[in-house]
Amino acid sequence: MLTGLKAGEKAVVFSMVKTNQLVRRRLLDLGICEGSEVCLRCIMPFGGPYMIECNGQSVAIRRRDADEIEVERELA
Repeated sequence: MLTGLKAGEKAVVFSMVKTNQLVRRRLLDLGICEGSEVCLRCIMPFGGPYMIECNGQSVAIRRRDADEIEVERELA
């Protein structure tokens, strides 16, 4: 899950099947899909969103939506 990453870690999106259809559509419109490389930039405090970077753009994702995005960590 995207929520399992630490700030600065990179991963590849494995599955967005569990993600809400509207959120999935928005992410696809932004170029974030299965196979995309993402980097977790930071986690906002107090249960706030996750800031990820993909294809040179930063996107904030709600914690509950980030918990539904399955990723595979990249090996260093």
